[in-house]
Amino acid sequence: MELNADFTRRAVVHSAGLNWVSSPMAGVERRMLDRIGGEVARATTIVRYAPGSNFSPHIHDGGEEFLVLDGVFSDEHGDYPAGSYIRNPPTSRHTPGSAPGCVLFVKLWQFDLRDRTEIRLHTAGRVFAADGPGVSALELFQDARETVRLETWTPGATIQAAPVDGAEILVLSGSFDESGEAFVAGSWLRLPPGAPLRATAGPEGCRIWIKTGHLRAPVARPPL
Repeated sequence: MELNADFTRRAVVHSAGLNWVSSPMAGVERRMLDRIGGEVARATTIVRYAPGSNFSPHIHDGGEEFLVLDGVFSDEHGDYPAGSYIRNPPTSRHTPGSAPGCVLFVKLWQFDLRDRTEIRLHTAGRVFAADGPGVSALELFQDARETVRLETWTPGATIQAAPVDGAEILVLSGSFDESGEAFVAGSWLRLPPGAPLRATAGPEGCRIWIKTGHLRAPVARPPL
């Protein structure tokens, strides 16, 4: 399967309008944003766990990165409420599930395969630092390959940047306008390397997850 698989083009998905699609595990459903491959795939996905659902134990050969959007996600390493940011590097193993149910923003097979850095960060209550007019930010992860942050944009703020290496944004709350298109909670935008970002925050402002730098790397394709 290939979905938004041309990384040289702008890609947009307003995920709140998509139907949930069942996964192979009962109680686990998905809204796909981009994908290259079948069940083993380079993928960016919104995943929903029904209360009491579990995924079988598995190894992440290509790594897994996710942000808990709602509810509480659990595995043998702990319980992670909304706002938690997790990086399970290549070769890591876990048994995920959720007692109350949860919704996650998940990225698979998008690591440097030599990366072994684990991150388990609870962001609730963390202080966002001012980072330019109308923007405050909380860094989640940074290395030579990529930068991952949460950002808050004040109401009506104009955001202008030329991300040489591309950018990927998920709206967590509020809204913004980009290229004449409205982005609300659940909307996802991927800008290719060299594309400028010209956005205006909505009247209530917005909070986003944003990643930059990663799109300069060759597109990894999981083994068949």
